[in-house]
Amino acid sequence: MKGRWRFPAIGVLAAAMIFALGASPSMAQSRAHVYLLRGLMNIFSRGMDTLAGELNRRGVYATVDNHADWQSLANEAATKYKAGSEGPIILIGHSLGADAVMEMAGYLGAKGVPVALVVPFDGTQSFPASPNVARVLNLTQRDYAYMRRGPGFKGSLVNVDVSNDPNIDHLTIDKSPRLHARVISEVLAVVGGHRGSAPNSAENAPQTGTAGDNAAKHDATPKAAAPEPAAKAEDKSGDATTTGTIKPAAASGTPVIALPERSGARASADVAPAKPAATQP
Repeated sequence: MKGRWRFPAIGVLAAAMIFALGASPSMAQSRAHVYLLRGLMNIFSRGMDTLAGELNRRGVYATVDNHADWQSLANEAATKYKAGSEGPIILIGHSLGADAVMEMAGYLGAKGVPVALVVPFDGTQSFPASPNVARVLNLTQRDYAYMRRGPGFKGSLVNVDVSNDPNIDHLTIDKSPRLHARVISEVLAVVGGHRGSAPNSAENAPQTGTAGDNAAKHDATPKAAAPEPAAKAEDKSGDATTTGTIKPAAASGTPVIALPERSGARASADVAPAKPAATQP
């Protein structure tokens, strides 16, 4: 009789162990990871440190690294994603770091890893969005650095041109509280419940005594949108659009209105595309 019940008992015990492991928080849900990359010499993009601090305070796991390390970071991200411990993946960078996050997204795509959101801050050139990316929000003051749809890309692409804002230039765009608020809103929409504790590494801790300190003190919670003033748009063919207040919709993305930093109004408003298109998140 004892032998008759031995195997059923073992089966019940094994099932209970599997259920217990599967129900553990660490296995039930992966943790979102926001990778932020600094630009030239790893010292001119301290707005990335400020933004990382703002995200970590909201329970979103965010780390800051040198743009030159993007490939090794991508390899680590791919390993963690395939192990089920990391995701969704979000990439944000400034200047050369902006270029690097676009390359990093494509590299992850070649490894079969999806990227939920890519946010370049004033990259130095135009890159195609890879098909594994769900959304690109390009913040730029250079019309030649608009991001474009790459082969197979079916996601959402928005180019936010802030060139008409006299308070924003290449060295300050990554520290703009207004743009930080927009990015935080986008990140929180993607992350949902995939949150984790802030990193303890001193390298990834927000910097003090830098130009980004004022942004760190700013409450980056997005405010309700204010009405946008009407502006005249001037259309040109192709991806390169005019330098007017409104950038017309292009096949490669959706250029937008960008208001001055001092206005206190919303960062931008998407211009509806000329042809019917899928509703963007």
